[in-house]
Amino acid sequence: MTAARIFTSFVLPGRIVIQIAITNEQTAVAVDELRLRAALEAVLSNSGRRQGTISVAIVDDRTIHALNQRHLAHDYPTDVLSFVLEEGADMIDGEIIVSGERAVATAPAYGWAAEDELLLYVIHGALHLAGFDDKQPADAARMRHQEALHLAAFGLKPHNRAAAAGSGTAHAKRQSKQLTGEGSSP
Repeated sequence: MTAARIFTSFVLPGRIVIQIAITNEQTAVAVDELRLRAALEAVLSNSGRRQGTISVAIVDDRTIHALNQRHLAHDYPTDVLSFVLEEGADMIDGEIIVSGERAVATAPAYGWAAEDELLLYVIHGALHLAGFDDKQPADAARMRHQEALHLAAFGLKPHNRAAAAGSGTAHAKRQSKQLTGEGSSP
């Protein structure tokens, strides 16, 4: 476990200033902070955000379960939570919480490393902060497309998550069940 590391990104000439704090509070998966930061910067700058503060916490299942229950009334661990704290036309302040244990448990089903699954969770959370949604099928398709674009920047190709496990991330699986009327339990 590590204390929060704060990265400030200055990108000129567009004068982008995004402060990113990454805290690793789990031991299940190794965390490449520079990789996560690069993904966050790409998602946010592509969304037109020029300034902001984003905190990312990598936690265990127990912690994300408690947060999911407290904030969303969902009584199960999930892969990613994201919260917009403040936003404006070109700025965003938000939080992303991801589960390292979920990444370790889920990655083998897709044939890639837990670190890659964790990267997907951070990209997914950042896309939510940037305004993407996945509650409706068309919105989910646009979000999956954006995930694929951002993963490609790291040499990764998302697997056909629907074929591999019935849907995407645990979050997407629950969304899919809700859309098909199957309920929302894991």
